[in-house]
Amino acid sequence: MTLDKAAAVIKKDFLTSLRYRNGLLLNAFAPVAQLVMFYYLARAVGPQFRPEGMPYFLFLLVGTGFYTFLLTGMHSFFRSIQESQQAGTLEVLMTTATPAPVLLSLSVISVFASGFIQMFLYVGGGLLLFRPPLHISIVGCIAVFMLSLVIAVSVGLFAAGLQIAIHKGSAALWLLGSMAWVVSGTLFPIAVLPRPIEIIAQLLPMTHSLAGMRLAVMSDGSGLMKEVEVLVAFSVVLVPASIGFFSWTLRRARQFGTLSFY
Repeated sequence: MTLDKAAAVIKKDFLTSLRYRNGLLLNAFAPVAQLVMFYYLARAVGPQFRPEGMPYFLFLLVGTGFYTFLLTGMHSFFRSIQESQQAGTLEVLMTTATPAPVLLSLSVISVFASGFIQMFLYVGGGLLLFRPPLHISIVGCIAVFMLSLVIAVSVGLFAAGLQIAIHKGSAALWLLGSMAWVVSGTLFPIAVLPRPIEIIAQLLPMTHSLAGMRLAVMSDGSGLMKEVEVLVAFSVVLVPASIGFFSWTLRRARQFGTLSFY
């Protein structure tokens, strides 16, 4: 039943996207421009700079591609709640037979699917065009990706809960996204940060998602298992906490009659 609902949502969003083909073309241009910019930035920095033992272009490619995918998925949760609040349909949706966290996850599944395709084309295009050296662990990539996906969904549920409770889910995610963009190792290794900020960076799950994916695409396997274990620990904590928080804010909004407020 859940799979049928997921397929219906994906079909609906796919048909909707076909109506905006010009937007798809514009979205395709931006990653190409970014790839070229990063390539020449890496050349300007020089081959001697190898953060975490890999070419700087590959470091940027994996970091920006995977980070954008995760952050876009997180944002989709509060956007779904926000759009339902604006349309006045949130209260109706939250009273269906499908559990609220499952319903919300189904509503954003097409965003994750679209983001995955964009990430695949972005990273794959960069690897194909500029051919950096690789030592890919398929199992490692899958493990890091799935665990990071679970964490992104959990953070998204937290943001959705904040949107229901205080209507500021966007502000919370903006703060997290801005901080993570700088300190999680997206553009440069966290080892260059001051020690107190580096400690903060280690407390962000995105830091370990990016480090784990980089190790999976270019490493001899050392250090990858440690990052996977850290991501497992984050998942074990965040999944029940996010479901509990979202359910609590939803229940509280129903009690106070503020579920449809915006």
